[in-house]
Amino acid sequence: QVQLVESGGGLVQAGGSLRLSCSASGNIFSTNVMGWYRQAPGKQRELVATITTSHTTKYANFVKGRFTISRDNAKNTVYLQMNSLEPEDTAIYYCNLGQADRSGPQAYWGQGTQVTVSS
Repeated sequence: QVQLVESGGGLVQAGGSLRLSCSASGNIFSTNVMGWYRQAPGKQRELVATITTSHTTKYANFVKGRFTISRDNAKNTVYLQMNSLEPEDTAIYYCNLGQADRSGPQAYWGQGTQVTVSS
């Protein structure tokens, strides 16, 4: 099993910045993908950004260069630096870790952290 604990959410004014962190523990394989997803009220959960253990990144189009994902493999921790925040970024942000075992692909989720951007 894998446990994910997020931190760093909060309330910020439009144009401000926040940094989210997610620490993973448990049975973590040397090859995995960690990422951030978000879910706004009344909307489906959507991808924000992912990063592999080799630091290959992928971003949603709406990030527009405002967010940066990074990770520290030694600490099994992933970060999301969010700049130029907009009210539309208001959502619960979830950390995700994906890895494959003998049963196939496995996905683990954190409990989520609230990000609220005021106009």
